[in-house]
Amino acid sequence: MASIRRPHSPAKAQHLLRHHHPFSTASPPSSPLRHASSASSSSSPRKSGYPHPFLFFTRRPLPRFAAFFLLGSFIGLLHFLSHLPLHPHLPAHPSSSHLNHLQQQQQQEQGQPITQQRLPDAAGSNAEEHSGQGKLLIVVTPTRARASQAYYLSRMGQTLRLVRPPVLWVVVEAGKPTPEAALALRRTAVMHRYVGCCDALNASASPAVDFRPHQLNAGLEVVENHRLDGVVYFADEEGVYSLPLFDRLRQIRRFGTWPVPTISDGGHGVVLEGPVCKQNQVVGWHTSGDANKLQRFHVAMSGFAFNSTMLWDPRLRSHKAWNSIRHPEMVEQGFQGTTFVEQLVEDESQMEGIPADCSQIMNWHVPFGSESPVYPKGWRSAANLDVIIPLK
Repeated sequence: MASIRRPHSPAKAQHLLRHHHPFSTASPPSSPLRHASSASSSSSPRKSGYPHPFLFFTRRPLPRFAAFFLLGSFIGLLHFLSHLPLHPHLPAHPSSSHLNHLQQQQQQEQGQPITQQRLPDAAGSNAEEHSGQGKLLIVVTPTRARASQAYYLSRMGQTLRLVRPPVLWVVVEAGKPTPEAALALRRTAVMHRYVGCCDALNASASPAVDFRPHQLNAGLEVVENHRLDGVVYFADEEGVYSLPLFDRLRQIRRFGTWPVPTISDGGHGVVLEGPVCKQNQVVGWHTSGDANKLQRFHVAMSGFAFNSTMLWDPRLRSHKAWNSIRHPEMVEQGFQGTTFVEQLVEDESQMEGIPADCSQIMNWHVPFGSESPVYPKGWRSAANLDVIIPLK
């Protein structure tokens, strides 16, 4: 039996073509039911025509790599920014109570008895800096090439190594600087300046002549030319010094002095030279012999120190210092110290006696006793080294 299918009318076919064609722009009929169905169909995923925008990143490798790369970089940047400190300045020092608590906790963990030790706080450290505890010490030491030079420099360097910094050791050689002395100074690990002087005076050929005034003037030129702000101290390499001395030097405001005993060459006597103090005021001097009474100030060369600003500030000088303050080179050896001090101060009222009452001996002048002019080259001796003693 043949089936008969009636074709759609032209109007209905045109309506169906407009409604179901993917590129159709005509609106559906104004029926509420059909309008709702058409709206739901337009909001549903497109099965034909344009693909979904997310498929553009999932199907192409290069855009997908770029997208995830940017996303990972952004997450990593957020993680890095979250670990930055809120205040970029330097952290403050911990308080003394916090340090004491940590120390007690550490002692408790180690089974040790807890001690109540108060540590200085930041205010105390600042007070020490203002009181001169952090002032620069400029130690000027004359030296010359001889057999005992290594002993003197090593002993003096090990002493300065124990002094609290800042310390500058100015070593002045009588003649040209030698590589042996320079090596000994480097081994001490002390900040130093090694210079030479008196080369025009042929200092190396005349060991008996005292070139210390020339050497000390060379050290003063280093301080004055570089405008070093600190306390200048002439420390003889033959002297023996205590560590409290260098702490006292930082407390000198202008000029300070103290008594120094000197052991005689034979070791049978001690000569004391220096001030007699009442508290911190100098009221007299220790003298030995009638010849020393002619001196104005009975000070030892290693028994005083002064502020370095007195070298270039004319307001802090004595009325006799009209030019550069230097050691007199044509004065007898016993009058060199007093002649130099007269350029710095006018009388005892401008001096500071250290320590209180000048009742402590803080350094000694001890001659080594070996002034032989024989100087082995390179501090090595080649004599009497060719004998071989066999072992039994």
